[in-house]
Amino acid sequence: MEQRIALTTSGNEGFRFAKLYFFAAVILLIAELIGSVAFSVGPGKVVLLPMIWALLLGAAWGLAKDRLPASLRVDTGMQFSAAAILQPALLLFVAKLGLLVGSSLPKLAESGWALIFQEFGHFVGTIVIGLPLALLLGIKREAIGATFSVGREPSLAIIGEKYGMDSPEGRGVLAEYLTGTVFGAVFIAILAGFITSLGIFDPIALAMGSGVGSGSMMAAAAGAIAAQQSPEVAKEVMTFAAASNLITTTIGTYFTLFISLPLAVWAYRVLEPVLGRTRANAPQEEAKVEQAAQADERLGAVGTAFAWIVSGAMALTADWLARGSQPLESLPGLAIVIGAVVVGVLLNRATGRKIPAVCWVSLVAMALTSPICPWAAQVVTLTGKINFLALITPMLTFAGLSIAKDIPAFRRLGWRIVVVSFAANAGTFLGATLIAQFFRH
Repeated sequence: MEQRIALTTSGNEGFRFAKLYFFAAVILLIAELIGSVAFSVGPGKVVLLPMIWALLLGAAWGLAKDRLPASLRVDTGMQFSAAAILQPALLLFVAKLGLLVGSSLPKLAESGWALIFQEFGHFVGTIVIGLPLALLLGIKREAIGATFSVGREPSLAIIGEKYGMDSPEGRGVLAEYLTGTVFGAVFIAILAGFITSLGIFDPIALAMGSGVGSGSMMAAAAGAIAAQQSPEVAKEVMTFAAASNLITTTIGTYFTLFISLPLAVWAYRVLEPVLGRTRANAPQEEAKVEQAAQADERLGAVGTAFAWIVSGAMALTADWLARGSQPLESLPGLAIVIGAVVVGVLLNRATGRKIPAVCWVSLVAMALTSPICPWAAQVVTLTGKINFLALITPMLTFAGLSIAKDIPAFRRLGWRIVVVSFAANAGTFLGATLIAQFFRH
């Protein structure tokens, strides 16, 4: 009898995951068909890419569960399953990031000390300005996820592995991601233009501060700075901003993992008793951390492998729809990406999980395209057929499908998390600019 019940439960679990993957594929197709939509807001421009449509569509589908037929509902159980799939999907992106790092090592080595050390400002600045404000506004552990970085894709992967996306920290980093994606470029452009007009900082130092790890935000900030310079200086501004953004997107992952996140946790522990305000629901939210951290364990080895394969297939589909790439030509590159993830996860488990899988995966991928690898050129060619953005869309599809269960918590955070996000973005720009200014003068 017990065996029959177990088989039935397993069958229901498998059917739920199959249904979830099908819904995710539909969302991805719709998002890619919508494509990129750009519109102007004041002096800046907001660009909504397919990955954002995937996130919003997934969230809308989950929120509509009570209004849809039973066969089309993404119920709460499926939303937790989507959160479980999110971490394997994130690791594919981390592997692609590592592959980009390895091939960029010679270029990064040519950068000056100012360009290297300003990285501390990018990640410490978010905490110095954002965390105290978050605590004063009554935000609890969500403040860690929202202020340890500017909340781009690598930050989602790091928080997802350490705490789970169902945790307060997970909600914080996701809220920061959403706010930064929709409003970040406009905000940073206005801030950078205003700071530049004051004439306090060297324009090259301001350019380095612009490399916050987001292409759109970097372009918006650097453009606002360059617009106030001579043509010659404007070219230097764009060059240094791009180099800074490259370092933040690549090496910055390790700063985030080993410096800014531990610093944010420590600062929260020290400052929360002093600055924190009590929220009635805080104890219940704290209690969810343990449950959330175990979410990805439900997949098991087979489920995790299947998540990698399906997420990879969705990425190739997204690349085909958006850029006309040939999926069959991209398969060898995808195999290398998945291979790097598998080796990284195995190393993570072999070392007792003392070093996060995110770090192992990125190190393995980086080694494959670094000068020490004799096949680096071939690996770069094969993996280069898969666009960087294509691997983000599937993971944000699953993130969107998992959001609805956390909407009550997001509502409680409300406008406060938007203010904190802006403060964190200001902190990363100003912190890096100050350090770059010190080294240049």
